Amino acid sequence: MAALSPERYAKLVLSTSRIPFLQVVKTSLAAIVSWYVCLLVLPAGQTPIFAVIAAMLVVQPSVNQSFGKALERSVGVVIGVVLAYFVGLVFGQAAWAVLLSVVLALVLGWALKLGPTSSIQIPISAMLVLSLGATTPGYAASRIVETLIGAVVGVAVNLLLVPPVALQPVHEAVARLGNEVAGILDSLAHLLSDETTINERTEVLLAARLLSPMRAKAAAALASGEESLKFNPRRSVHRDVLERDGQLLAMLSILVTRVVGMTRGVIDHYDDELPGEPIVGEIVAELTRAAHDLRLVILNADLPGTRPEVVDALPALTAPLMVAVPRSEHWILLGFLLEDLRRIHEELVEATAR
Repeated sequence: MAALSPERYAKLVLSTSRIPFLQVVKTSLAAIVSWYVCLLVLPAGQTPIFAVIAAMLVVQPSVNQSFGKALERSVGVVIGVVLAYFVGLVFGQAAWAVLLSVVLALVLGWALKLGPTSSIQIPISAMLVLSLGATTPGYAASRIVETLIGAVVGVAVNLLLVPPVALQPVHEAVARLGNEVAGILDSLAHLLSDETTINERTEVLLAARLLSPMRAKAAAALASGEESLKFNPRRSVHRDVLERDGQLLAMLSILVTRVVGMTRGVIDHYDDELPGEPIVGEIVAELTRAAHDLRLVILNADLPGTRPEVVDALPALTAPLMVAVPRSEHWILLGFLLEDLRRIHEELVEATAR
């Protein structure tokens, strides 16, 4: 088997981005505070390993995730400690008893249908308890209290040192998607107004197909933004901004479906006589106006940290078209384009009126 290159090793081991330094500070602070709280509360001579581990795992990018990790971690530790206590009472501290506790813990996590975090935490806790002294009186109860202290400290630190809200990626993804949809509308206008090559039409189709992944990326960013606001003390400040982004993304999602279908229809039914149809010139004008008004919607949304394209300040969309009868071979395509343009017009007018 060929050896992996240093570059390949780097890709497997290294991340493309760092976690925020604030996350490092909060995790360190939670570990330190939980350590000293346990030294004050628990009997002397016990190293509060469980508290430090719990605190480090509970501090997450969002407060909501911290609550979830605290619950999962606590459930896993409690079950693991209790399991280790009974295994220690029955079989003592033999080496094979540790392995038995791991197997029993994994089976128990599966039987209880616990999540991955709790299922893995049970055998880890059981191993640590059996290795460090399960038969010591009060040891199991102290480890449970220790874990709860670490979890509470982790959540408290995440609440006091407020985690950043993940809104900027939402703004950027929505603005990028809106401008790209407007660009496809302009490209369709170009395809219908000028003679084009098959390569040019294929490039437009490929660009239109990329709208769906962009929409999915924007939706994922929106979900992350909503996650970062749950239980966040600053949520009231940013809630309206994120809600506006969600409304804009919902409108853009509808336009993506329309534009991709229009592009597919033009590419599939294109011929050299299509630009000569009487109604095509009006369709081209409406496509250009729709692109303009979509850029205007993005501009008026005033998405922080983005650079929307500068356009005229007034909407350009006109009243419904007066449709001339097209040639028989083109009437299905042109009717399809007109209907989608009508629906795009409605979406943009509603977005402009907000």
